[in-house]
Amino acid sequence: MVLWVFGYGSLAWNPGFDFDEKIVGFIKDYRRVFDLACIDHRGTPANPARTLTLEAKKGAICWGVAYCVRGGAEKEAEAIKYLERRECEYDKKISLDFYKEGACLSPAITGVLVFVSTPDRNINKYYLGPAPLDQMARQIATANGPCGNNREYLFSLEKALFDIGHEDDYVIVLADEVRKVLAAQKEKKSKMSGPHLSVRFNLSPVHLPALREATVVESG
Repeated sequence: MVLWVFGYGSLAWNPGFDFDEKIVGFIKDYRRVFDLACIDHRGTPANPARTLTLEAKKGAICWGVAYCVRGGAEKEAEAIKYLERRECEYDKKISLDFYKEGACLSPAITGVLVFVSTPDRNINKYYLGPAPLDQMARQIATANGPCGNNREYLFSLEKALFDIGHEDDYVIVLADEVRKVLAAQKEKKSKMSGPHLSVRFNLSPVHLPALREATVVESG
């Protein structure tokens, strides 16, 4: 038996487990959405990060990377154990067909493993749901956790998709909005700190009158 895992978020640039092969490709009828909370990696319970899950959408295509784990049941079990711990915010594992570029009619891999969230807060407490673009951008711009900040996650995803040659317009628009928030925060901070004043004192030399020599008279 061979295990295949599809990475559409951080797994696309940082799988973190031992694999034997990787293939760039896509799954059908799903799209990325930043609708899942992360409270232990790039966010906290008080200020959760927004990370990816998949949303079912007929006709959509989601590009990413499929990783193959060969070497027997023990090696596969190690990979699954690692992934379940890392992807703990996801409450579902589904099996999908995976396609390679130029071969969209016949799947290259059947039964690739994909971690997703149920889009229901009553079922998955980590599911945040959709939000306006500006609200998501502010949240991503400010969230931080033990493993880094939320914006690094977004920008790394943007770069990873660029590197495989399949950028995601949704990711680009959100990343640009986050950059606007960061620029506004930087400008506000600069205005609050105020200009740095340089104070210079122009002192004219003081000319003292010459002192007359004194005669010292020794006593005794």
